[in-house]
Amino acid sequence: MAINTVDLFCNDLRFVASTSQGSVASLKAPDLIQKLKKLDIPGHEIKVQVVTTERAKHFYSQLEAEIVHDDVAEWSSWNKRSDPVLHIELRKWADIFVIAPLDANTMAKMCTGICDNLFTCVVRAWDLNRPLLFAPAMNTFMYEHPLTRKQIGKLTAFGYIEIPAISKKLVCGDTGLGAMANVDTIVEVTRNQANGRVVGRTWRKL
Repeated sequence: MAINTVDLFCNDLRFVASTSQGSVASLKAPDLIQKLKKLDIPGHEIKVQVVTTERAKHFYSQLEAEIVHDDVAEWSSWNKRSDPVLHIELRKWADIFVIAPLDANTMAKMCTGICDNLFTCVVRAWDLNRPLLFAPAMNTFMYEHPLTRKQIGKLTAFGYIEIPAISKKLVCGDTGLGAMANVDTIVEVTRNQANGRVVGRTWRKL
C-alpha cells in the first residue's frame, strides 16, 4: 500500500494563534488572523485555529479563522475517557504557536506551568521542537519590572521566541516600551519560522 506523503509531510502549514487574556492589544487580533491566513508559503496552504479566553473576547466581536476555541470548548468536547482532549489535539495539529498579545498575568502563568484554562494547557503541552512565538504587551512600568525580564528570560530558555514589545503611546496614556510589536512584524517572524518548517523539516531560530 502506497504511503500518502501529504499525510507524512503536511502540505498544510497549521498555526494556532492565541489572543492571550485581557490585554487591550487583543484589539489587533482580527487583523493578525487575517494576515496570517494570507501568508504566501509556496506549495503550502495556511490554516489557522484560534485559542481565546473570555477576557480576550471583550476586545473584539469575532475572529475570521477556521475554528475559534475557548474554555467552554475544552470541556464540551470531552464526555468520556476515549474522547480526544482538546489542548492535546491542538498541540498535535499545529506547526507553530503564535501568542499575540501576551499580557503580564499570562506570562507569569506560562513561567510557572499553571494550567487553569485552555490556553495555558496548550502551552504546557506544547512540543518544544516546534516554534512558539510570543509578543508581550503591557504597561511600560509592568514591562520594565525586573520580574518581566526574568520571566522573558525563562520563556526564551525554553526555546520560545520573543517578538519584542515596542515603544509608543499606550492606550492608558503613558508613553514608553510595552506596546505589542506591529502586526506586520509578527507576521514576518511567523513567515520566517514557517519557511524553516518547510526547508528540511528543521526549525530556524531568528
